Amino acid sequence: MSGTGRPETAGPHSPQGSAAWRVRSAVRAWRREDPARVPGGAVCVALSGGADSLALTAAAVAEFDEVHALIVDHRLQQGSDQVARRAAEIASGLGATPRIMTADVGSSGGPEAAAREARYAALAGARQGLPVLLAHTLSDQAETVLLGLARGSGARSLRAMAAWDAPWGRPLLGVPRQDTRAACGEAGLQVWDDPHNLDPRFRRVRVRRELLPLAEDVLGPGVAEALARTAAQLRADDDALSGIAAAVLDRGRLPAEGEGVPALDVGVVEASEPAIASRVVKEWLDGNGAIDLTFAHIDAVVALCKRWSGQGPVAVPAGPEWRGAPALGRSARRLSVWREGRTLQFGLRQ
Repeated sequence: MSGTGRPETAGPHSPQGSAAWRVRSAVRAWRREDPARVPGGAVCVALSGGADSLALTAAAVAEFDEVHALIVDHRLQQGSDQVARRAAEIASGLGATPRIMTADVGSSGGPEAAAREARYAALAGARQGLPVLLAHTLSDQAETVLLGLARGSGARSLRAMAAWDAPWGRPLLGVPRQDTRAACGEAGLQVWDDPHNLDPRFRRVRVRRELLPLAEDVLGPGVAEALARTAAQLRADDDALSGIAAAVLDRGRLPAEGEGVPALDVGVVEASEPAIASRVVKEWLDGNGAIDLTFAHIDAVVALCKRWSGQGPVAVPAGPEWRGAPALGRSARRLSVWREGRTLQFGLRQ
């Protein structure tokens, strides 16, 4: 019997050993890892109509008491409303309660990033306090690690996606994409294949269809699993280092004068190992309204402490809600970090 009292082979699920069973087992294991994630037995599932989210929805219906299928129509393709309605029909047939929402996709950060931002905003607005399960798979995790490597990112990016980052849950990070498609086939579910997932203009599509298969051919099978293990190890390392950095930042953060931004004691950065120093600087800047920080930004600010030779201010980007000058609008987005004696200052500087 499952945790919901249903027979193990109930509903659309196939016997143990099938792809559908592997998907369902992953959802069950995710729930048992920390029951506090779903205290009331009710969850939302982000449903697109594709194989991954359909397989997840079917498994969630079998493992949870109540499932709400949240379907976001991005309105980026002709007939997207029909795709959304079809996904809702399938969700209803599985035993979930569907809800269709439309999203206004902007242009910031490119089409993929803009669609993702609009989708998460729609899901966050519709979840009504419930956790939202996302259908990211082992294959998605491997792609994310490769894309981070290509950008020259550090551990914070290479740690990839978390199985739980409240309110977002990802039970299928250990399940390969071929299993979700096979699970849908076993259950007779009609899968929608998003044309964007075949469009080589998108870098992730080329990683999925060209780079990962080539890596498997050259290095042998198991590349995706190895990349996911690397992400898990880096996540543990990054958590530990970030915890140390947070304590260092607490010691080094200096009281702000008036409405200004808290300064940072140069000494705490100067005395820290590089991995800690960079995290201290990033957290200090992030916490005071900086955005889109790169390695070059962080390294230049660390140099104000560790490699000081009288250099000038470091320009950093800041969002429109920068806490130090909320009334200055767009002009406040070009801010600086500079050194005054034994402190780092952050803000507008003539």
